Amino acid sequence: MLEAEYLPIPAGIVLPGAELLFDHLADAVYLIDPDTSCIAWGNRKAWESLGLDRDDVLHHSVLSLQKDVHGMPQWSEIAGAIRSGECFRFIGRHRHQKGHEVEVEVNTTHFKLDGREFFLSVARDITRRVAQEAEAQRREKQLWFALNESSDGLWDWDVATGVLFFSPQLKRMLGYGPDEMAPVLETWSSNVHPDDFPQVMAALEAHMQGKCFRYEAEYRIRNRDGHYLWVHDRGRVCEYDANGQPGRVVGMVQDISARKTLELQLKEMASSDMLTGLANRRHGTDFLKAQVELCQRLGLPLGLAFIDIDNFKAINDVCGHLVGDEVLRRVGQTVKDGVRGSDMVCRWGGEEFIVIAPNTGVDAMGLVAEKLRLAVMREFASHTPPVTISAGVAAASGLSMAIPVLLEDADAALYQAKQGGRNRVVLAKAADLD
Repeated sequence: MLEAEYLPIPAGIVLPGAELLFDHLADAVYLIDPDTSCIAWGNRKAWESLGLDRDDVLHHSVLSLQKDVHGMPQWSEIAGAIRSGECFRFIGRHRHQKGHEVEVEVNTTHFKLDGREFFLSVARDITRRVAQEAEAQRREKQLWFALNESSDGLWDWDVATGVLFFSPQLKRMLGYGPDEMAPVLETWSSNVHPDDFPQVMAALEAHMQGKCFRYEAEYRIRNRDGHYLWVHDRGRVCEYDANGQPGRVVGMVQDISARKTLELQLKEMASSDMLTGLANRRHGTDFLKAQVELCQRLGLPLGLAFIDIDNFKAINDVCGHLVGDEVLRRVGQTVKDGVRGSDMVCRWGGEEFIVIAPNTGVDAMGLVAEKLRLAVMREFASHTPPVTISAGVAAASGLSMAIPVLLEDADAALYQAKQGGRNRVVLAKAADLD
């Protein structure tokens, strides 16, 4: 063991005031004999940080103080590493006199003085730093967990290079493995539903140009099986280049297919008749208003037919309401199948339906209604009691076209058809065709 008070080896190396300077260092300093690993000298922090006094620390070696160095063979390897470079850095744990551990970062240099080799180690207590790093890592894990739980995927777009990172969760959501999906923008954009693509790109471009605080869009994206998922996608520019242009954009994607399906179902229920699946009166009224405005603007006629199932009460009384409901469904479907895709068939109420046909005059509308009457007769040819329909037809054109008048004319024609014996089509006499 090498013993001295302050650097007595070799004699004459202690300068006036050196002891005071070393004792005011915040880090522990040790002078070590490379061959024995014994401590030849230490400053005040060296022994105080270990709960020792000055004499005690000189009776220790690296092997007795450092918990992560075990035996002379390992020390010899470490000594060789110290000699091979300018500074050797080691992260370890010192044993404190009271039994606990002190996390330390040790930087060691080697030198010779008067032909004798020494190691000089500066040990910094990093216990607080290690705790803070552990806490930061814990919080980072919590943050990533929260992000992953609040979304079904994360993305990170490097605008300059075009590289687009897809998180494993996002790949899994779309049915891909962790090593699939090329990290480029086209991998994403090529799978966006064509009908949604323009509005999605417009939203992204608006944010990139600084017009919107963030990018946000709901759209359909194709998964591996070729089916489309509804997603809620949002992101923000988080880095700008030297010219102030967006350099990096990050965001998260959430699968909203279940919510969107329910939303569309509710919307469908709000505009559809629950029994027949046709448009309901509210939706039919909205469509009629829109078509009146369109036909007025384009100078086109608009045809309308009121259709009523003849003697429907007798069908319910004889066959029961379940059969009556089935008759309503089949009549509604037969009428829908017999008109154009641009026409609308809606259940107006009870056993009454209405057909709205843009660009159709009164005579053409009469032919359509007659075709529907015959189609219903064929559909229920063997039904007892017989199922037939009556129809009242009206049409209008020009700026004087008015919805109340059109409905009133068709309703009056339907009344005439009923009074005339049912199972027939009557055209309104007062059709406005200016």
